[in-house]
Amino acid sequence: MKIAVLPGDGIGPEIVAQAVKVLNALNIGIEMKEAAIGGAGYESAGDPLPAETLKLAKESDAVLLGAVGDWKYDTLPREMRPERGLLRIRKELNLFANLRPALLYPELASASTLKPEVVAGLDIMIVRELTGDIYFGQPRGISTLPNGEREGVNTMRYSESEIRRIGHVAFNIAMKRNKKVCSVDKANVLETTELWRQVMIEISKEYPEVELSHMYVDNAAMQLIRAPKQFDVMVTGNIFGDILSDEASMLTGSIGMLPSASLDANNKGMYEPSHGSAPDIANQDIANPLATILSAAMMLRYSFNDEENATRIESAVKKALAQGYRTADIYTDGTRKVRCSYMGDAVVAAL
Repeated sequence: MKIAVLPGDGIGPEIVAQAVKVLNALNIGIEMKEAAIGGAGYESAGDPLPAETLKLAKESDAVLLGAVGDWKYDTLPREMRPERGLLRIRKELNLFANLRPALLYPELASASTLKPEVVAGLDIMIVRELTGDIYFGQPRGISTLPNGEREGVNTMRYSESEIRRIGHVAFNIAMKRNKKVCSVDKANVLETTELWRQVMIEISKEYPEVELSHMYVDNAAMQLIRAPKQFDVMVTGNIFGDILSDEASMLTGSIGMLPSASLDANNKGMYEPSHGSAPDIANQDIANPLATILSAAMMLRYSFNDEENATRIESAVKKALAQGYRTADIYTDGTRKVRCSYMGDAVVAAL
């Protein structure tokens, strides 16, 4: 198993180091090679996605990513900013399906900002299309109109085939869960998502056991707070999925708990925590590494079909939480606050 390890920026190197520590503890013959991306890529090669990094990612069986971004790069030309490296590697590897589970561990019910009875037992899978939509649509840019006024343009667009392939991912996942798919759109306003809804209805006929529902994105945002346990699998486009998955993360107590997988058509994937690079707490050994460790578990499950070791990692995380270990973002009275590296050690010990 060849894994490209891309620590990235901010807290990325700290949290990735803990996931690597856990993978090594499994002792299952994983070969890992590290490369730079994001701001680190710009610093080392003048490019947020150096050619060497992309080559390594393409030659590997999976990619483990930390996070990209830092405020000090905000003044760079847009194409040189760390986030562009992330968008480019997703596009280059054709990682069109982003899976973001929002699972509440019983030990963290009190860490959520919602009442425990609202979130207890929460288990949602958000399936986000990742390589289309307004983030990639053309034309785009900032131009000056004849009257001298500046205008910004971004284009939301989806082809039928793009919608169809992400729809099949969502329905197949639902078949292994509670057989419910909620498709999130804004079909009353946006023609792009009117087509999205039409295609989802067509796909649903191939999965008669799965119950399909539809929800406008503004209502979905509200319902995630009002009654989140009504959802099983949510499927949506790139920009809506970006927003809703971050919202769902707070139901679990902290975005530091949410892993993610970005897959191509053959389940080759890039695995990363749902949170960002948090440069304000970088190099302090206080970040939560559990989302990254759980992303490594998703990697074993989806790219290597190794359910046994994926479950071992997830069980070890649960055990560490049951033993009372908490990083600062999930700490509550009566638990034991530990540093990032110590939490990694606790998971290894629990293995």
